[in-house]
Amino acid sequence: MNNDLPNIDPDLLDMPDLDKLALPAGPEHRPRILLLYGSNRERSYSRLLVQEAARLLERFGAETRIFNPSGLPLPDDAP
Repeated sequence: MNNDLPNIDPDLLDMPDLDKLALPAGPEHRPRILLLYGSNRERSYSRLLVQEAARLLERFGAETRIFNPSGLPLPDDAP
């Protein structure tokens, strides 16, 4: 097990499994989650929060993707 979450005590982390979720056995893929943020600033706290959420969700077994809004025509878009 990698230890890229130093702020989480692995002994206290209750990992989900199929018995706990009462799902039918053998799902075809991990849960897929798309994460969004709206700021294009160089130091975007919403982006940092989304990246941390992605790390936690991946630790719980989800497949995550982060949508990067840069290049979209946004009002007051950062250069």
